[in-house]
Amino acid sequence: MMVKLVAIYRKPEDVEAFDKHYFEVHAPLAEKMPGLIKMEVSKVIGAPGGESDLHLIAEMYFESKDALLEALSSPEGRAAGKDLRGFAGPIISMHIAELV
Repeated sequence: MMVKLVAIYRKPEDVEAFDKHYFEVHAPLAEKMPGLIKMEVSKVIGAPGGESDLHLIAEMYFESKDALLEALSSPEGRAAGKDLRGFAGPIISMHIAELV
């Protein structure tokens, strides 16, 4: 069953610097992971009640949980993880979701 890795980023202190690094460095690293079917990135613009403390949501789709875990443990996945911890460690949460 298809799964996705969902990365949820809270608002960073310096949005401009974060976006520059995310789109110029991190996303290209993540897109190299083996088995990645597609990657969607959404910018959070608010919540039904007004403001949101979130900034971006990235969804990376894989054929299966095993394929996702293999991608994360690959050299490309490890490089993306190392980069992620360096620039977004305190503001990110990651989740594995199964499409239903």
